[in-house]
Amino acid sequence: MNSGGYTYLKVKAKEGDVWVAIPETTLKTGQKVVCSPGMTMTDFESKSLGRTFASIIFSPGLASPENILGGGGHGNMATAGANNDFNAALQAEHGGHGGGMGAMGGAAAMGGAAMAASGGSAGAIVPSKEIKVEKASGDNACTVGECFARAKELNNKKVRVRGKVVKVSRMIMGRNWVHIQDGTGNPMENTHDLVVTTTAEPALDSIVTVEGTLHANRDFGAGYKYNAIIEDAEIK
Repeated sequence: MNSGGYTYLKVKAKEGDVWVAIPETTLKTGQKVVCSPGMTMTDFESKSLGRTFASIIFSPGLASPENILGGGGHGNMATAGANNDFNAALQAEHGGHGGGMGAMGGAAAMGGAAMAASGGSAGAIVPSKEIKVEKASGDNACTVGECFARAKELNNKKVRVRGKVVKVSRMIMGRNWVHIQDGTGNPMENTHDLVVTTTAEPALDSIVTVEGTLHANRDFGAGYKYNAIIEDAEIK
């Protein structure tokens, strides 16, 4: 079932039937899938579907082909790791209520209610959209995909990226958390959605050029870790 930006799967696993939600993906009944580890939610009420799941795993998506072929440790969907936070997306899907959200309470207690609603890490990645934006100009220009692919090389360096604003979480820890996409990167590896922190307030769906310092493996705690993030950015 597709709803609210997610695909809800009822999977026959060796543990029995398991419900898994992943970013919206085209799949067929009977297709074999391996889902990346995610966060297990109990008594989760989906507002968009109008139903409650006794237990459901929110996964970042399907595992990469090499993990499927090589085992990769992702086959047991019932042993979902709690480090993949879907707090922002889950709060929106759940209607903003805190009750019955299982493991989410721990993350909120660690990071505070504001942090739980932030742009946070894998949990708040916006599903890939049909977007094609031309690369910014200049010597320090990168695409979204390049920011992830070259994160170690570009760590602590100024970069300029052009993309479409697909999500804005305002005034978390004194700044706005802006998600941009340009059509590059790999949705299967969550390298298509780049988070930018800024004091600017770009409009949703606007095409912007951001310039700021790229940080690799930035860890804010409470499970909010970014392989690549641009901080203190100016937006034009």
